[in-house]
Amino acid sequence: MLSLRKETKKEPQKVIDLAREYFGKEGLGLEVKNLGKNCILSEGGGGYVQITACRDNGTTQVDVETREYDFHAKKFLDKI
Repeated sequence: MLSLRKETKKEPQKVIDLAREYFGKEGLGLEVKNLGKNCILSEGGGGYVQITACRDNGTTQVDVETREYDFHAKKFLDKI
């Protein structure tokens, strides 16, 4: 399991939308198991990616927890 954090200027909902595109059926093909206002959990292939995005002091804190998708989690954070 890998945990990562990054700050971005993007709004939390935009981060979640981008995560759904990147990891979901149109992207890596993972199944969205849980989708909330500020979080998303995608699973597949024996692993998962969970992303939480919260606004704090003018920036958005993005927390990612993953198993088996370390490379893609890092790549996603680089894009945002």
